[in-house]
Order: sequence, then C-alpha cells, then structure tokens
Amino acid sequence: MEKKLLWVPTIVAQVSLCLCLYLAFQLGQPQNSVYLHRTSESRELYFISVRGGFRSLKQQTHLLKQMERVAKKYKAKFVVDISDLGKDDPLMQNGTLHFSSLKVPWYTTTVSGRYGGGYFQKQIRLPYEKTLDLIGVDTGSIEGKVLISETSSEFGYNQLHWLTRTLEATSSDWRIVVGFHPLAKCGDNEERMEAKKVVESLHHSFMKYEVNAYISGQGCTSNVQQGSLSYIGNPGSMNALASETSVLRRESEVEFLLHRISSLEMVTYFVSSSGEVVHKSVLHQKGRAVM
Repeated sequence: MEKKLLWVPTIVAQVSLCLCLYLAFQLGQPQNSVYLHRTSESRELYFISVRGGFRSLKQQTHLLKQMERVAKKYKAKFVVDISDLGKDDPLMQNGTLHFSSLKVPWYTTTVSGRYGGGYFQKQIRLPYEKTLDLIGVDTGSIEGKVLISETSSEFGYNQLHWLTRTLEATSSDWRIVVGFHPLAKCGDNEERMEAKKVVESLHHSFMKYEVNAYISGQGCTSNVQQGSLSYIGNPGSMNALASETSVLRRESEVEFLLHRISSLEMVTYFVSSSGEVVHKSVLHQKGRAVM
C-alpha cells in the first residue's frame, strides 16, 4: 500500500510548483491591466475609441501596438477615431495599413466647419439580436471652440435637422453619438457663450430621443453624467507633439478607451499607455449609471 502511494508526494510537488509559477506570473502583471478585465460572457460587443491626430512616430507606434493587443484579445469589432481630420487622420491610415488586428471598420469624426458633409449614421448588429446606432456629428469649429452655428451657417441648421430626423426614426437599443468637440460644460464663460445655444439644443435632442452616450475629445473632465446621458471624453495624447514628459507621467496618461456593450450595460475602460485601466465607468441601459 505504501509503495502505491509513493506517487502522491510527486503529484503534490508538481501541483505546488505550477501554483507558484502562476502566482509569480500574476504578481508580475499590473493588477489593473486591461488584459485582466475580459469576462467569460460571449454575448458582448467590444469596440475601441481613440483620439486621432498627429503624434511622433514613436508615440504613434506604441499606441497602435497597445490598441492592436487589446483589439486582438477582445475581438474588437470597430474603432471610433475622434479626429478633426476625417479620412486624412494619420492614426487611422497607419493603423489599418500596418496592424492586422486593427484592420476593422474605423468610424472617423471630422471638422469641416460651415461647409458640412461630415456626419454619418452606422447601424451595428449586436450579438444578442439587438442593434447599436453609431451617429457621427460634424461639430465644426471656430478658434477651437465648440460650434455648430445656428446663426451664421446653413450647415448648422441642416445638420441639426438631420440629427433630429435620424434620432426620431431609429429604434436601436443603444444610441451613441460621436463628435470631435466636447459638449458637456463644467462652467460658463464668455468664450463659450456663443456655443451655449447649440449645446443646449443638442443636449435636449439627446435626452428626448434617449441617446445613451456622447463620445468626444476630452473637455474639462473625462466623464459627465447628465440625467440618463453620459458624456465621455477621450483625452488621448493631447500634447502628442510637445516635448517628451517623464516616463511615469506618460504611463499614467489615458491613451484610448475600450468599450464593452451587453444587453444591459456599457462599460468603458480608460486605458493608459502602459495598458493600465486608470478609470472605469458603467452605464446601465435606461440611464442607470454607476461609477
């Protein structure tokens, strides 16, 4: 009997060794790493949103490599490119050309001012027989301020009418609007007063037609909840062309967002350049949000 049990210590030793190796690997990984957040639920859709624009070659390559790893792990279905350059955005061009996991649809915002033409609607099927409406608006700009001018631009009127008709007609379960400029205001000042009417008009339309989220570049904050609507700001690398900052500071800066949509909620992970999740927001269907 004793001879038959001689194999037991060997098995125990092997299991212990495997456990130690696993723990060592886990301790070596950042505990807030975006790569540890995937759930076992398969009936979900993942997509990435990122701030486009110009970056140094080193910064752009590093960002695209991080995005490719995340896109591959989570099988991201598309990328939302928050840019004022539209199809000329270099991040989108290089991402789709050189990185296989990023050769997915990219939906890119643009800023064309009073000349118009930069808005779109994409209806995306979700895994659980529901739909997502992704609606892009051309915010336009005057001296970098949010403006779809209702007084000086016929395009402002046309786009607002188009947006109203589009939202009124949709029956999608999730409705996400994207644009280059942030619309949520943290406080009024004289420079922003000219845009106040149109921002209020858009907010009213978003609330009336049950828009779940507006994703843009970051304004005064990265996430603002106003009633049932979430304003999500994507800071990206706003100082991408500035001089190199310290390594620790750059590793903590948010570079892109990973979004997970299920039938009941949308979870947004704010991912740093080191792959860390530095912030997370959860938006429940029908606007029940928790942070």
